[in-house]
Amino acid sequence: MSRAPRNQAPEVPFGFRDVAPGEKPGLVRGVFGSVAQRYDLMNDLMSGGIHRLWKRAMIDTLNPRKGWTLVDLAGGTGDISFAFLERVAGDGRALICDLTPGMLAVGRDRALDRGILKGVEWIAGAAENIPLDNGSADAVTIAFGLRNVTDMDAALGEAHRILKPGGRFLCLEFSRCNLPGLDKLYELYSFHVLPRLGAAVTGDADAYRYLVESIRRFPPQEELARRFEKAGFARVDWRNLSAGIAALHWGWRV
Repeated sequence: MSRAPRNQAPEVPFGFRDVAPGEKPGLVRGVFGSVAQRYDLMNDLMSGGIHRLWKRAMIDTLNPRKGWTLVDLAGGTGDISFAFLERVAGDGRALICDLTPGMLAVGRDRALDRGILKGVEWIAGAAENIPLDNGSADAVTIAFGLRNVTDMDAALGEAHRILKPGGRFLCLEFSRCNLPGLDKLYELYSFHVLPRLGAAVTGDADAYRYLVESIRRFPPQEELARRFEKAGFARVDWRNLSAGIAALHWGWRV
């Protein structure tokens, strides 16, 4: 089962401010509980639907096989797990672990709406302390969730722990735009448009202000790759998506 938590830093980032480690999970649950019902709509609006292409790239890179068990961390509303089950024609198992019960509730409703009645399980829990045995998963994924965990290195270690030898961990996350000109436009859009859009659609501008701030404090591509290696992953690599606005990282447990 999951490991005992390691010693944590005295403060951890929550957007642009630092908070006590014990405070962050509740703050994150508050953010995502507030926007859960409109979370998928906001993803479409704020990315122009491009997040769907990024998630498709994640599944294409994973190239799952029938009979696999996938653990999707911060998987809330189910996008990655549903795409996985579709790719394996229902012959697989998706375990969705998310810190926020409200996100899991939306995901369950979406599964019922799609007629997905088997092959998916819902777990309320933190990525730093996954309630699964060692070597439980053929693959582990996390999409736009790693920047929200309290202890990123502990979460990476847990992903490594629950993978079977030969299994792969994939992380899709916002990253550093590397196209001159576009980076400035993206900065203006992020800080001035997204919070207003969030206020109009979800009634919570602060949630999307936090989103932008958390992206700015997330490690750049090269640093995140080094942290994968520190956690024990081998053959670590990444691929920039949309000029680095998002990046897909992966590593293997050998």
